[in-house]
Amino acid sequence: MAVRGRDLIKAMEAWAPKSLAVENDRIGLQVGDPEAEVRGVLLALDVTEEVVDEAVRIGANWVIAHHAVIFRPLKELRTDQSAGRLYAKLLRNGINVYAAHTNLDAAEGGVNDVLSEKLALEKTEVLIPTRYQRLKKVVIMSPVDHHESILQAAGKAGAGWIGNYSHCTFNIKGTGTFRPEEGTNPFIGRQGDLERVEEIRLETVVPEEHLNSVVQAMIDAHPYEEPAYDIYPLELSGEVQGMGRIGNLTQSMTLKELAERVKEVYHVPCLRMVGDGNSRVSRVAVLGGSGGRYAPEAQRLGADVYITGDLDHHTALDALADGLHLLDPGHHVEHLVLEQVVEKLKENVGLKEIPIQITTVDTNPFRFV
Repeated sequence: MAVRGRDLIKAMEAWAPKSLAVENDRIGLQVGDPEAEVRGVLLALDVTEEVVDEAVRIGANWVIAHHAVIFRPLKELRTDQSAGRLYAKLLRNGINVYAAHTNLDAAEGGVNDVLSEKLALEKTEVLIPTRYQRLKKVVIMSPVDHHESILQAAGKAGAGWIGNYSHCTFNIKGTGTFRPEEGTNPFIGRQGDLERVEEIRLETVVPEEHLNSVVQAMIDAHPYEEPAYDIYPLELSGEVQGMGRIGNLTQSMTLKELAERVKEVYHVPCLRMVGDGNSRVSRVAVLGGSGGRYAPEAQRLGADVYITGDLDHHTALDALADGLHLLDPGHHVEHLVLEQVVEKLKENVGLKEIPIQITTVDTNPFRFV
């Protein structure tokens, strides 16, 4: 069965749902048709003409990008200008483009988690909360013999997480009643007879973004034609979600030593540093992309040093006066998340046979001389 664009999009948004994006961010399918067959996927930080040429060369008709290919409103579509040439090349070659930006920044295992893990930060927390995970309670009734398989299916689909504990459920035995009417094919009982069956009421908590997949997994594992289940809204808030991370180094080091580590693990030839290189640092905040405006929040949460890109002169002066160290490895370090995107997409059974590659084009516009 052919894999369609909607299947690829569903896989991405199961991991990095649109609800995680900041307001008015340019995300989602930007060019193409969600029903287009997926023959190959190319991952890139930015979509340039060179990236499109590579997609054509390797036979990839889908590009998943971190930065939007259509960011500013279009006033014209002229093919004698760079933007128009790019869009024309995409359409002419049937290349579909999907963008995951701040939703991928905030996602668990997304940009900022990758940047934190590269530095081996411990006890990380969200730097800039943007939302709290909304929770639902799902209740399903099942015959005793199928209870365990339904419980396992729910847990595998993402239900029952409380902190670092998975498969958290509550179960009560009781008696279910039903009468199969004309046109039914009951798993238990006969048409016209009122049945009483010993069942187990399974209750579990589900993050809203996993609700549909959990319910479907439970139904698929259930033997009944018409499983009985309920969904309740909860006043409880789930995990905090948002931009950036803050955590602790495994051991303190000088700012200069941390700068050298950042260069090594982020694969950058050099970076900009604000502060005394001999100062010792242990608590680190990191935010991929342009995060200068969040420097005060990093300091408020106790960061000794804040790592982000595109820092401006006045932000640096203010941080220096306030005693906050800064490291700027550039905006382009976000490309480090692309390896994680490959892994996440390959976890999807339907995408296992689809060629998924990371672009070999260096889209970083800056060169060091």
